Amino acid sequence: MTEPHPQTIADEVCKTMFANDKATRGLGMKIDAVGPGRATMSMTVQETMLNGHGTCHGGFIAALADSSFAFACNSYNEMTVASGFSIDFMAPAWPGDVLTATCVEVSRAGRTGVYDTEITNQRNERIAVFRGRSYTIKGKPATAAR
Repeated sequence: MTEPHPQTIADEVCKTMFANDKATRGLGMKIDAVGPGRATMSMTVQETMLNGHGTCHGGFIAALADSSFAFACNSYNEMTVASGFSIDFMAPAWPGDVLTATCVEVSRAGRTGVYDTEITNQRNERIAVFRGRSYTIKGKPATAAR
C-alpha cells in the first residue's frame, strides 16, 4: 500500500481538526488554504472582539494566528502542540476588518518546529507577526489519513 500524498494528509487532518475545534469555529474563523507545513485562515473582526479603544483585542488576533499555526504544524498527521509563541502588533484592526493569518513552516526537526505567521487585513496591511514553536507528541490528529 502506498502512502497518501502529503496534500491529502494535510486536507484530512484539517477536516478532522476543524470539526473538533470549537474555539476556532466559535470565533468565526475560516480555513482558506492548508498544505504540508502551511495554513491560511481568516476571521472578520466583530463588535464583541473590540477592546476599550474600539480596536480588535490583541488576544483575538493572537487566537487567529495560533489557529493557523495549529493547522500548519499538525498538517503532517503528527500530534503537535504549541510550546510557546510571541506576537508583535504593527497596526490596529477595526470592526469589520477581515484578518488573514498566513502561517509557514520555518524549521521542523525531530520533535520541534518553528512557524511564522503574518496577519494582514483586507487591504493587505500588516497587522501583526507571530512566531510559534511546536512540539510533537504521541498520537495522530486524523487517524484515517495514514
